[in-house]
Amino acid sequence: MSAIAGIILAGGRATRMGGGDKALLRLAGRPLVEHVQARLAPQVAALALNANGDPARFAATGLPVIADTLPGRPGPLAGVLAGMLWARTALPGATALATAPVDCPFLPGDLVARLAAAAAPGTIALARSAGRRHPVAALWPLALADDLAAFLAAGHARVGAFAGTRHPAVAVDFADGGIDPFFNVNTPADLATAGRHCAAAAR
Repeated sequence: MSAIAGIILAGGRATRMGGGDKALLRLAGRPLVEHVQARLAPQVAALALNANGDPARFAATGLPVIADTLPGRPGPLAGVLAGMLWARTALPGATALATAPVDCPFLPGDLVARLAAAAAPGTIALARSAGRRHPVAALWPLALADDLAAFLAAGHARVGAFAGTRHPAVAVDFADGGIDPFFNVNTPADLATAGRHCAAAAR
């Protein structure tokens, strides 16, 4: 994946978790962000973390921390844009950016390869499981960066309005491996479910 950069999206407010820093929630003895990092890092040539606030809290990851470039944190597309702008300089010659949300600790090990195989030039590739699309587990052509910046500057923020309406998108199906590979840790109950899955997998 020499031409693909990656970014973990952790710029949200975690309202269903009470507004805490979801990336640092502990799952099976380590922060959630480290689970996602361990799965995504081998799949890309360079990896960063999109997060706002004090970057020092993520020092243990060793990842560059890239803040949103637009005020108001206009949803995950702001993180995608921040990642695209970072990738342009961090990985010269890169053609695409893989994104993954920080609350998906069970990402497939072949996520990036399969998205890249399905994406025609200029096409956004989105993961899908159990018939549901996961628009921030995706592969974004870096050539769309300037248009994404214009889209956000115009006040738009919906992922589906950009990926699939404004630009073509393709969905790639991933199978359930005992738990949905795109299972989101959104609530304390979800964190407990993820912990049980980790414990069962370790037996």
